[in-house]
Amino acid sequence: MKKANIILTHIHALPQFKMLQNHYCYQKLISTLPPRFKKAVAFLYVKDDTLFVALSHPGFKIELHYNKDLFRDLLSMVAMADEKCKEITASKVVLFNSKHLSIIRKEEIISTIPYYKERSKGNFQIESKDSDMIAVFNKIRESIKKQL
Repeated sequence: MKKANIILTHIHALPQFKMLQNHYCYQKLISTLPPRFKKAVAFLYVKDDTLFVALSHPGFKIELHYNKDLFRDLLSMVAMADEKCKEITASKVVLFNSKHLSIIRKEEIISTIPYYKERSKGNFQIESKDSDMIAVFNKIRESIKKQL
């Protein structure tokens, strides 16, 4: 029985799925961009020896207009570095604003919960008369002692 990665590699190499290989190269190109330009690029593709770059916001168009050579140079570097991307070349770069950004790009959620070292030792008095509150405070005390 064949392994799943062998089957996927075979499917990926078929001519019908050449678009997947190009998508890999486009993602690699986006990952080589400077961080401020990564946010600007929604997606890109090559058609008729022209690299089309869809922008996430119209304000980036002016800034990136002066850096078109950067895209062309990075595309040639990615093509030289990775054998899968040798066929992708572009002599022109066209920038345009994307209307379909919400469908294409989803922001990654980064956890910003701070984790602190517990400073309490669990030695505190419970001055409540309510039995439910006493039970809750006892659970808190036990969890503090477990962390120590």
